[in-house]
Amino acid sequence: MKLSNKLIPVASGIALAVSAFGVQAADSITVVSWGGAYTKSQVEAYHKPWIAATGNQIKSEDYNGGIAEIKAQVEAGNVSWDVVDVELSDAIRACDEGLLEEMDHSSLPAAPDGTPATDDFLPGTLYDCAVASIVWSTIFAYDKAKMAEGPATIADFFDTAKFPGKRGLRKNPKANLEMALMADGVPAGDVYEVLGTDEGVDRAFAKLDSIKDEVVWWEAGAQPPQLLADGEVAITTAYNGRIFNAVAGEDREFEIVWDGQVYDLDLWVVPKGTPNKEAAMDFVAFSTATEQLAAQASYISYGPARVSSGPLVGKFHNKDIDMAPQMPTAEANLTNALQNDFEFWADNQDQLSERFNAWLAK
Repeated sequence: MKLSNKLIPVASGIALAVSAFGVQAADSITVVSWGGAYTKSQVEAYHKPWIAATGNQIKSEDYNGGIAEIKAQVEAGNVSWDVVDVELSDAIRACDEGLLEEMDHSSLPAAPDGTPATDDFLPGTLYDCAVASIVWSTIFAYDKAKMAEGPATIADFFDTAKFPGKRGLRKNPKANLEMALMADGVPAGDVYEVLGTDEGVDRAFAKLDSIKDEVVWWEAGAQPPQLLADGEVAITTAYNGRIFNAVAGEDREFEIVWDGQVYDLDLWVVPKGTPNKEAAMDFVAFSTATEQLAAQASYISYGPARVSSGPLVGKFHNKDIDMAPQMPTAEANLTNALQNDFEFWADNQDQLSERFNAWLAK
């Protein structure tokens, strides 16, 4: 797997209570995530077992990403979110801005064979203020029931002559700009070099211009499968796990195209100043143990962030479907894949979002 090996040094002195997974510091914590099939996988694999182990309760809330709400709570001194599932670039930004508690990764639970957690997590998944849980991907998909001969490459996504119909895109520059450049012939390995230039940004937006009139914008992860099911779009970008869930859980005939996938991490963070810090840290440790990460993969097709979880990934929880080939990290799915560059987005998110929003308004 071509994951970043840039590990940020871990600060010491902030202990995670993991020895018994039995912290009783709070009657309830609020865990914030992305909703839909993803949150369901977390509830089944993380929430319910932790509640059973500790006697504590979890209030589950949904959001659409970003750090604005975390920042507002921390700056107001009124933190109501205890644990938040974030994308990597947002974890880095929030940590840099002093909005998150630091983690002591040496206190995370070891692998079943005794391998320390710091050696068991995949390269580039542990950070000063964050612990990764999954590798996920933005892919694109279509409905085979409506399009027998569907697209096969990222260039096909932008070819409305060969594959007519509306396109679904997330209302965010991230992944859209990368996919646009790959569709325009930029090799995956050169995307961020090109996107780091004014000419490259112009090139990406020009490619998006070619389909702008056909785009239906989505914001929540549950929307793309529904757009496909309702026939509102012919092809849409989506989170791979949401499309898999529609196939496995709802018997949809959706087909994932892995060419041009942009894969990323999701991580747990704890907002600075939470009154439930001890319980929040205990939940982070519990949920990122080997067994819990493998259990989540039986509900949704996101790759566990720990090496030791891989051999434990088996079938879908209620169907005879092997989950390993469904992961973004399966070898066959990485042929033309791009890892999201968190440093690029941490540095350029505001500028490119402003450009993107101005482009939308044209």
